[in-house]
This record gives sequence, structure tokens and C-alpha cells, in this order.
Amino acid sequence: MARVVPSHASHFEVEQLTSKSGKDEFEIESKGSKIVLRGSSGVAVASALYYYLTNYAHCQITWNGTNLSLPAKLPALPSKITKSTVYNYRYNLNYCTFNYTMSWWDWERWQKEIDWMAMHGINMPLAITGEEYTWLEVYKDMGFSENDLKDFFSGPAYFGWFWMGNLDGWGGPLPLSWMESHKTLQQQIVKRERELGMKPVLPAFTGHVPAAFKKKFPNAQLKATNWTNGFGNTYILDSQDPLFAEIGKKFLDKQTQLYGTDHLYSADTFNENEPPTDDPEYLSKLSERIYDGMRQADPNAVWVMQGWLFYSDRKFWKAPQIEALLKAVPDDKMILLDLAAEIEPVWKRTGAFYGKPWIWNMLNNFGGNVNLFGRMEGVAAGPAQAWNDPGKKRLEGIGLTMEAIEQNPVIYELMMDHTWRTTPIDLDQWLKKYARNRYGKNDSDLNLAWQILRKTVYNGKEIRDGAESIVTGRPTLDSSTIWTRTKLNYAPEKLLPAWDLLVKAANKGVKTDGFSYDLVDVSRQILANYALVVQKKWVTAFRKGDQIGFKKHSREFIDLIDDMDALLATRKDFMLGPWIADARKWGTNAQEKALYEQNARDLITLWGDADSPLHEYSNRQWSGLLNDFYRVRWEKFFAMLDGSLANHTKADFKTFEKSIAQWEWQWVNEQKAFPTKPAGNSIEAALKLHRKYAQQISHDYKN
Repeated sequence: MARVVPSHASHFEVEQLTSKSGKDEFEIESKGSKIVLRGSSGVAVASALYYYLTNYAHCQITWNGTNLSLPAKLPALPSKITKSTVYNYRYNLNYCTFNYTMSWWDWERWQKEIDWMAMHGINMPLAITGEEYTWLEVYKDMGFSENDLKDFFSGPAYFGWFWMGNLDGWGGPLPLSWMESHKTLQQQIVKRERELGMKPVLPAFTGHVPAAFKKKFPNAQLKATNWTNGFGNTYILDSQDPLFAEIGKKFLDKQTQLYGTDHLYSADTFNENEPPTDDPEYLSKLSERIYDGMRQADPNAVWVMQGWLFYSDRKFWKAPQIEALLKAVPDDKMILLDLAAEIEPVWKRTGAFYGKPWIWNMLNNFGGNVNLFGRMEGVAAGPAQAWNDPGKKRLEGIGLTMEAIEQNPVIYELMMDHTWRTTPIDLDQWLKKYARNRYGKNDSDLNLAWQILRKTVYNGKEIRDGAESIVTGRPTLDSSTIWTRTKLNYAPEKLLPAWDLLVKAANKGVKTDGFSYDLVDVSRQILANYALVVQKKWVTAFRKGDQIGFKKHSREFIDLIDDMDALLATRKDFMLGPWIADARKWGTNAQEKALYEQNARDLITLWGDADSPLHEYSNRQWSGLLNDFYRVRWEKFFAMLDGSLANHTKADFKTFEKSIAQWEWQWVNEQKAFPTKPAGNSIEAALKLHRKYAQQISHDYKN
């Protein structure tokens, strides 16, 4: 409370509450001038605090906008409030979140996140920071040299995929200073999480070993495996090899020495890699041995498995294969994460995971892409519908498994509201409360704006995840590329009235932090969508051989990028500078700083090298990136097209594709500081763009 509401912490009293059900409960009541918060755990008390702040003090705390405008005298409660949860587990995080968002976080940022988790009822966070230090110690004890391991550990922006066995060494070599600093950081993270009553999920061994393993243990049963996304081979130790259980035990023993344990271990077999056979007996034995490796080190071990493989590769993972993998482990020793239940509920086609405890999770964001998106209706109803479904069997939790955070705060607030209820959320009422808390007032125009957002960007129809803007795609005459999918789940003109209503509210003087963010985000989305219309204009002109029209419309396209960049520069949430500065801050010398900057630049652009098939997967509409990367690419493309029109020659798209990939790789390896502090006023910048574009955009959509 001293961290979250420092000026009002003394107005609250905290008391212990004994849970009647064994699951978390809290009570809130007024006693004299104090608000008394009682809870069965630190998480329950923190949830009570947030319940009071949102329901009685009209406040809100999100990654993108916070309103803590508290009155000097806190509102009293007319009667005692009591809440309890039916969910043993409230899970949080995905391996990918640790890189697409958290790569460069320090303890100060982690503290804020852990507080956010506690206030939102989360008691089961994935905790994989510092894993590389554990492995360093294990392999050193096994006689591996620094030289043996230099090509094993990835760079800091790629740990998620290194930990899942998808790649070795990319973005490295990893400095020892990083491993040591992040061992300390992990110790701080798990200590705080446990202090609040959370049970962190720590990693376990799944077979991924260094390439040097085959020299050190020539008789080891190793399989070379290649991730589907074009990286070099990694080596997986067969679970039948006696070394498998031995290494698994060494790892958990060392990890427990360093970070303690709550007996929950994350292990994902074959993440986006197919097993060598679909024979159920083979899969059953494999699963049994992985669990046995955990059990030998910790008799109380519970295996927590991400169910992503059953979603991403459903052609392989049919009922017999899934059943074989799961049934080999005792029911009480495994928990399944239905990783994207709001997109495709795997529990429905697996008999609720064949009787294993499982958790209903919302994924929502892929790659940290910047877009307005969410399945609002599905998220408002989904967990409650699952809970009340007779076929749910052992549904024991809900959670968040997004690949990245710090976007679409409304969807995450909505999802975690299910912690303390088992009935669907009434969105009409919920959105009014959300807007009231976010904007500091009850305003009919803002309520209407949210109903429009609900029916457009948040309608969850037709597309898997948020649409991208053509601006962030590698230049093309097409309307989309492999990782830049521009198909929207709504008619873009339907979003315009929400923009008008937010602008109207701005003119009436609404200016909270959350309002500023939302106005910028909606304005950004309008322009990001409109870029496709402008693109069609210059593509049409080019195909007609109309050089004057092409120059005019391609210039409009570049101007649009400039305008987006200037708008986004007004909010730290949408800036490249902090991402790079935070990366460099971890370096202890010039070489390390350069390596971390290279990692930071690469992940959000090429992802890999110049030939990377994943380029643009993690694209961001960020100030600095728009002007320094995307704009320059488009200018080079337009120069090539303009030259072909002027010389009446055929445009050479293949040569351009090769040359632009080389330019991108050069950009990834540059060093350059970008602004870390916002420039300009968000509301003024958005109003200016509304004046410039609103009529034109409306006119173009009508035509």
C-alpha cells in the first residue's frame, strides 16, 4: 500500500482472515476513519485494496494509464463487503512475455508488476528470470568449460525460445555479468512474490542440451531438432538416456538452492517441434520420464504444462496422442494451461484434459504488436461459462498468457475481474465503471465511445489476433505480407465515431492519464487503418503509369508515417527510445551495451538475421521506429518504383527484397540514441490530427 497509494496508506488497516473454503477470500469494511482490509493471503488483501479503489474511490491502475485521484477523506463503506474465489490458481505470463515485453526490466519495474499481479488476484506467476545462471552452474559442475557453452546461451532478447529449446546462441554470446545480475533479480522477484502469498512456477529440464554435449558424452542419445522458423539445430537428450533424469535432478537441486521452490515446475515438450513419432506408447513413456526426473529431485513436484502444442499443431496432437502424453502422469501431479482458451478452447476437445487440473487462460496478444484488439464478449463470458459447464471436470484456475503486455489494458482488467465471480460480466455496466474510473468522470459521450470500441476493435470476430498496419510491413504492392496481416475484424469507418467522441471529450477538458493514452491509441489506430487506403491510391497510380499521381500519393503515405510518429512521441508507452535505453543500461561496458542494443533492435524488426522468416513478427508502431526504420524502407521502395516509372522499366522487386533485408540488418547493428522522454502534448497532437484527417478519411471510406 505504501508503494501504490503512499499518501493514503495510513488510512487502511490490514487484518488476517482465515479462509473457510481453503481458497482466497477477502473482506472490506469501514471502522471509524479507517478502511479495514482482511484477507486470507497477501494477494487477497491486495485484491481487497484494488476492489475498494475501483468500486468506491473510482480509481484505476493499468500499464497504460493510471488514475489515483483519491479524496483527502476516503469514502466509507455502508456495509461489509465479502468476496471469495472458486479458483485455486490465477496464473500469469507466457515464456514469450519475458522477451517481447520484459527483456530489459529492472527491479523497480518488476516491483510494479508484482504489485499489479497481487491487486488483480494473481497467485501463480511464471518465474523464469535467471534460469541461464542455474544452467551455467549445472554445466560447470559437470565439467563444461566456458568455451563449451559460449554458443549455447542466447542473447537476452531471445531467452523465451532458448528456454523452450527452439534455438541456441542467437543474439549471444551472453556475458557473465548478465547472468549474475539476473540471478540477483530472480531472487528479488521470487522473494517478493512469495511474501505476497504467490507460488511462482519455476522451470524444469525438458532435454535441451548444448551442442558440446555430444563431445563430452559421446554415447548420449541425442536428437537434432530444428525449430520450424529457420534457426540452426538444437540438441535434445532422449528421455530414455540415464543422463536425462540425472541432469533434471541436478538442475532442480541447483535451482532450489538459488531460488527456493513451491513445487510447481514448467516444462514444455516439443514446443513448435514435432516428436519423432506419433506412437502413443512412445509419448506416454516420454511424459512419464520427464515427470520422473522432476519427482526424483522433488517428491512434491507438480508439472505445469503450457497446452500451446495442442493448439499450434493439432494435426499431430489428436486425441490418442494427447491422452497418452497426459495420462502417464498422476492426475494431482500435473496442471494443464489451456493457453488460448478465448481463441480455441482445447479443453472442449480433450474431455477437459482427461481429468487433469487445468486453467482457462486468455492469450490475446502475439509478438507485442501494437493494435486495438480483443475478444471482449468472449472474455466477459468465457471463464464463467466454462466454470458452469458440467463437462469442465477439474477446472481449477484462470489466467493470462499473452505474448506481451502494455497494450489493450481494458481486456486484461476485464479478464481478471473473473477471479472473484462465477457469473458472466455484464459489459454494459462494466464498461461504464471502467470509463468512470479511467477518466475521472461519468460521461455519456465516453460511454458511447466504449460501446463503439466494443463493437469494432474489440468484437473478436474473424481474425485470430490484432490486425497490423501496412506501414509496419516490408514494402510491397500487396495489402499484407506474411507477418503483416491487415485484415480487420470491423469496417474501418465504423471506428471513426469513437474518435470523434474522444475528441469531443478532450475539448470538454477530460485529461487523465488513461484518457490521454486512449485518445492517442484510437487516433493511432485510425491512421494505421487509413494507411491501407493511401497505399491503394499510390499502387493504382503506379500500375496505371501515372507518375504525378504516384508521387502525390506516396508523399501522402510518408506524411502519414511522420504524423503517426509525432503523435506517438507524446506517450512513453509508444516510444522506441526507452526500449533501447533500458537494454543498454544493463551493459557493464561498451561491448555489452552494443550487444544488448543489437538484441533490442533485432527482436522487433528482423527477429533473426537478414534472411529471417520471422521479420516483422514482433513489429511495433512506436515513435522512433516509424521514422527511422519503417519510413526509410518505404522511401527506398518509392524511389525504386519512381525510377521504374521514369525510365519505363519493370520494377525489380526481387532485387529490392534482397537489398532491403541487408539494409534492415545494417539498421539492427547500428547504435543510436532515441528520445526517452515524451515530446509534446498528447491531447493537442491528437486534436491536430483529427482536424487534419477526419474529414478526408470519412470521405475516402464513403468513396
